[in-house]
Amino acid sequence: MMGMLFNEKECKELGYVLRRELDEMLMDMSDNRLDLDIRNAIALRYKTVFRMYARFAAPKELSKYAIRGKITQ
Repeated sequence: MMGMLFNEKECKELGYVLRRELDEMLMDMSDNRLDLDIRNAIALRYKTVFRMYARFAAPKELSKYAIRGKITQ
């Protein structure tokens, strides 16, 4: 396990970067032009980034990025 110390400004910036990444991945996962295997790989990465964002975000903000179910064709 690795620990890092951030000041408030850095936490906000990291939260912003993680939100943008989550938005991009949500858009990619909903794009039916992408192969199902690719979308599943994005979904696995999404889970990791979502857990990282959960450490910074308020529960109300976090609920915007919660996804349910599997990626379907």
